[in-house]
Amino acid sequence: MNIIDGGITASSGFSAAGIFCGIKKRKKDLALVVSDRPCTAAGAFTTNVVKAAPVVWDQAIIATEPTVQAIVINSGNANACTAAQGDEDCKSMARLSGEALGLKAEQVLVCSTGVIGVPLPMERIEEGVAAIAKVLASDRQAASDAAEAICTTDTFTKEVAVSLTIDGVTVHIGGMAKGSGMIHPNMATMLSFITTDATIEKDVLQSLLGSSIVDSYNMISVDGDTSTNDTVLVLANGASGCAPLSASHPDWQRFADAFTYVHTALAKLIVRDGEGAGKFLEVIVEGAEDTATARTLARSIISSNLVKTAFFGSDANWGRILCAMGYSGASFNPLAVDLFFISEKGRVQVVENGVPLPFDERLARAILMEREVVTRAILKDGDGEATAWGCDLSYEYVRINGEYRS
Repeated sequence: MNIIDGGITASSGFSAAGIFCGIKKRKKDLALVVSDRPCTAAGAFTTNVVKAAPVVWDQAIIATEPTVQAIVINSGNANACTAAQGDEDCKSMARLSGEALGLKAEQVLVCSTGVIGVPLPMERIEEGVAAIAKVLASDRQAASDAAEAICTTDTFTKEVAVSLTIDGVTVHIGGMAKGSGMIHPNMATMLSFITTDATIEKDVLQSLLGSSIVDSYNMISVDGDTSTNDTVLVLANGASGCAPLSASHPDWQRFADAFTYVHTALAKLIVRDGEGAGKFLEVIVEGAEDTATARTLARSIISSNLVKTAFFGSDANWGRILCAMGYSGASFNPLAVDLFFISEKGRVQVVENGVPLPFDERLARAILMEREVVTRAILKDGDGEATAWGCDLSYEYVRINGEYRS
């Protein structure tokens, strides 16, 4: 696998665009991703019972349509909690995009992100869809424009692309995502879009996506909130000409690893851009009874607001970590836990076999002052391992979300 400079248009046969159409005050707010041929598609969606209209639309399309060919995305308005009007507006976005591209509405997936409970400004969207369809391109700038147009409180765009050789041809996987707040395990306010020119059947792609999100998007947390709009969509158009990929293909694992890498890289970028975040936190749990237990423990630590605030203050308050492990619901022996803090400034052990160790507070503070900090929890219960990612919780987070609609 090679990491390449690219985004959503890195895969052959895909074009994209991002423009300003007036949903937001000044920034780009409408994106379009299109394949030059039908694609198999897969999706993963929010676990929130309150689902935005586009989530309901996309779930139905993924479940019933054999192929799709485009995704239209707006930012600045979530089209969530907008009742029947929201459903009609979502269908109109698909219809308008389809008409502009020569496709059926059912070939277009729709995503929205932004403020909840406000009707979409459909006149602006109608004009925007007509305009954006005329500026589609497959170059690097087009990918960047699309990545910019899906952002809300994000402070930077999130893109990644890789290539690998399969059956003697080059296969690409490219993606873009948005997300900064309302990020929590079991899908986060995030939208993530992946394209690949690999040939892969729909059910195989859906299964692969399901396994990939377990250790990527489902292992990140910024603030403990799960959005109404969380969506991951994958389109595969087969333009590379490789043989159909499945578990029986000799290069399947290489492709699956590259696919998961793309999702994990995007998930980490989302956490790095956590609203008001100053630190990128990694939690590694080793020696758990099994992988599921390790995931539960790591997620509980990374999701704890008290843990996050301790890291914000560079306070080696390891008791909050053990506390978060204890209420996680996972089974482990607290009298067999070792805890370490690690960064570029060094490594310090603060607990051994559940017992606090005397440690150099100045060294610990220097370690925790770094922008990237690792917490390592070693158990003695089995071979289960998992890693979760998050960020600290700051005063700036409160300011950003206190002023979100202004």
